[in-house]
Amino acid sequence: MTTSIELPYFDILLDEIRRGKQDIATAFGRHVHWGFWDAPGDADGTMPDFAAAAERLSARVCDAARVADGQRILDVGCGFGGTVQHLNERLSGAHLFGLNIDGRQLARARQHVTARPQNAVEFREGDACEMPFDDASFDIVLAVECIFHFDSRERFFAEARRVLRPGGRLALCDFVPTRVGVPLVGVQDLLFGSYIKRFAGPSDISCTLEAYRRLGAAAGMRAVHEQDITRHTLPTYPVLRHVIRETGIHVGTAVWGTGALEWLCRLGLLRYVILAFE
Repeated sequence: MTTSIELPYFDILLDEIRRGKQDIATAFGRHVHWGFWDAPGDADGTMPDFAAAAERLSARVCDAARVADGQRILDVGCGFGGTVQHLNERLSGAHLFGLNIDGRQLARARQHVTARPQNAVEFREGDACEMPFDDASFDIVLAVECIFHFDSRERFFAEARRVLRPGGRLALCDFVPTRVGVPLVGVQDLLFGSYIKRFAGPSDISCTLEAYRRLGAAAGMRAVHEQDITRHTLPTYPVLRHVIRETGIHVGTAVWGTGALEWLCRLGLLRYVILAFE
């Protein structure tokens, strides 16, 4: 069963792309997530620079998963298919699946992702917490900056474990608060959660690193990769502010919400991490 979910920022992105807004199409037409800069000081704030950084973030999550030729790989919360396309361009003999709860995102993914002759690509509509796949179907499960939208991390981990083959890997990236940061994230949600929801939709960034380890253990998986890349993602925020102002929609809410995330990260209270479980 697929449960509907409203993510207003995707409504905005799709509308702006349809209207021909080139900056937005360049920044978010392929990937809809933060960027990664090897040298953050070299970020120039342009949309092509950000798009390249978003590609690097997907690549790093895929590296943590140890993707390889010939694998069956599932990207949950696949958005517009950017990570699937990255894998399609990178691998040979791979069977790649994208799963998303929003059919509109999948429609764009199908338009823009064409399997190379040696690969196979499929996109399915479905819930990451109730996946429409058989047991032991995949070598790799990926979740690139999307897990905070899921109804239940516990159910997602259980489903990921179910569809993974023995020795398979789950790799994800997420915003993870420190123990000191958890109360501040809670206060932010209490005071401004309803406003942020108007832009970002349902979101939960309260899961600590220790809680992630427990989630993995409860699902029968062990943590094999933990990497804090917060510093390398910080040039994302000026780009987001430019894009938000470009749309002219929910500007105050969106700028405040992303600004709060930025300062929690700069103060070391919220970290952007890549995790992998086996």
